[in-house]
Amino acid sequence: MSPAEQLLDAAVATARGTDVRAAERALDGLVVADGAAVDAALLARLTRDVGRLWPRGWQPADLDRLATRRLTPRGARLLRDAMAAQRRTLPAPVPAWFDEQLTETGARWDDDAGWLDRRADGDRITTLRDAVDAVVLVAGLPPVAALRPPPGSAGTALAAATPSGSRMLDRVRALLAKAESTGYPAEAEAFTAKAQELMARHSIDAALLDAGAECPGGVRIGVDAPYAAAKALLIQEVAAANRCESVWSDDLGFATVLGFPADLAAVELLHTSLLVQATAAMLRGRGERGRAGGRRTKGYDESFLNAFALRIGDRLREASAAAAEELDDDRLLPVLAARSDAVRERVDQLFPGTTRHRLQVRDEQGWVSGTSAADRASLDPGRPARRPLRGGR
Repeated sequence: MSPAEQLLDAAVATARGTDVRAAERALDGLVVADGAAVDAALLARLTRDVGRLWPRGWQPADLDRLATRRLTPRGARLLRDAMAAQRRTLPAPVPAWFDEQLTETGARWDDDAGWLDRRADGDRITTLRDAVDAVVLVAGLPPVAALRPPPGSAGTALAAATPSGSRMLDRVRALLAKAESTGYPAEAEAFTAKAQELMARHSIDAALLDAGAECPGGVRIGVDAPYAAAKALLIQEVAAANRCESVWSDDLGFATVLGFPADLAAVELLHTSLLVQATAAMLRGRGERGRAGGRRTKGYDESFLNAFALRIGDRLREASAAAAEELDDDRLLPVLAARSDAVRERVDQLFPGTTRHRLQVRDEQGWVSGTSAADRASLDPGRPARRPLRGGR
């Protein structure tokens, strides 16, 4: 082991501990050491540890999302550099989705020489600290569910959803865009209901067409603070309405959604739009509460978002059930039942130790307002609006 590698090991070990002075001394050792040797040691360590993550279920998008949450902006940028550098060493075949994710993160690689100083902006000490923190983060990550075969692997894993550019999906996106932009809650929910109906019909058509030919797939959706639990609940409700299962990994900041490709595409599209709509409705409710003399509280916001998620889940399931009833095909029930069984079996295989999160209602006004926000309009734009629910669950 070279002197630079020894200094790096010491810096990483102390950064994991609680002795701040020891960590600063170890960092000082890196600062005064041979810069080129330290840069090479850091790059070698990062690329090695990053490469170990791919066979353990991680994807570039997952790693970048977590780095953005836990590291400084420069630390996240250094980790993207390392991913791009590590890409050069990957054995064939490297799947297209892997390179697409790297491109989407902005990962690129110029040259090994002076790579750290190119990101330093004249502050090498802070840059070294950020690089050490990146090493600590990557080295401490646990295995996650393998949703896709890693680069160089000839094995099989869950197929991921890849929403196509079909005309139907274009119509769904257009409806959701209208739902997000309108200032009228009734219109927003009517547009969203229509989008869910279209996605449900598309999913049913795909199920009947490809019965027995597909396997459950998986996607990861980021869940960020504030109110991460409520946002995870929204993902769970949208997933359930589209015959998928969702498992929230709180410590890693994402939910894993398992299901069949057409259903996963629906979850990704609808969740993104509904989160925008829920946030906008919450802010409106918060403003109305303030004018009535109430105070803004965390309890109100959480209760609002939880109630919105549960009620909108009910309404999405109603839309899916209506689409299935309208088709009236005797083949449908056995096909959907078999798909549900396959998804649950895959969840049990990948997440045998899951626990349930207990929902707490801390603010009655927030709960009522959130339920009303999700319940103002009929699912059929031609029907009159319903009276909002006033109870809890």
